[in-house]
Amino acid sequence: MKIAIIGTGNLGRSIAKGLITNNAITSLYLTRRHLDALKEFDGYTNVRLTSDNLEAVQKSDILIFAVQPSHFESILKSIKEHLTEKHVIISTITGYGISRIESVVGDNQYIIRAMPNTAIAVGKSMTCLCSNSLGEKRIKIAKAIFNRLGHSIIIPETQMQAATVVCASGIAFWMRLIRATTQAAIQLGFDSAEAQELAMYTCEGAANLLITTGNHPEEEIDKVTTPKGCTIEGLNEMEHKGLSSSLIQGMVASFNKINNIKKEQL
Repeated sequence: MKIAIIGTGNLGRSIAKGLITNNAITSLYLTRRHLDALKEFDGYTNVRLTSDNLEAVQKSDILIFAVQPSHFESILKSIKEHLTEKHVIISTITGYGISRIESVVGDNQYIIRAMPNTAIAVGKSMTCLCSNSLGEKRIKIAKAIFNRLGHSIIIPETQMQAATVVCASGIAFWMRLIRATTQAAIQLGFDSAEAQELAMYTCEGAANLLITTGNHPEEEIDKVTTPKGCTIEGLNEMEHKGLSSSLIQGMVASFNKINNIKKEQL
């Protein structure tokens, strides 16, 4: 695949690393104003660093935009006359809708939105994808790219804001749960490093159990809860204190906030 990442900041670098590591490129153009920040990519075969967005567009088929939202429209305007039927536009810009992209480049382009999370840096992103009508013909390409960087799912654009809360903000929510588990482990006698190790790998194991088996969480919970046992005692105490309801209410509050932000931008 001939890919260009337009605006290779933190997210763009993470995507680039994943593509290079997985040999997913025929060529890869990385653009940035100041190329000194991309020195780590010097010397890679078929990787070119440039501050010329137009050069990257003309030499590539798949264009992944990872620029600041305030710069996106001006960049689209600067390259739109050079877009052809071969180009697939993939935007990672949060809150920038497909109709808004179409208003700049037209609705005759393959346009896809991708919403990865920060775990993309370690190849474990949960990435949500949606597209315009034409982009449906190319969305499998985007799915193939982001599956090399974790896992991806195709959803309607109307669900992208909710997905931002569940998957992008969700990283922070899970980090807080891991931190709380770490604090509890310290109180129970482990030193801080051991406590975090126990919390992290137990969390990873729980997720992998569900991913591998396809089971519902309650099925796995049933396997470790025994009558009058310590696990059910702990679970019930957490529920009495509002664990599930607090998490749900927090996610709904985040969703309401992102909706208000979007309304203010309109």
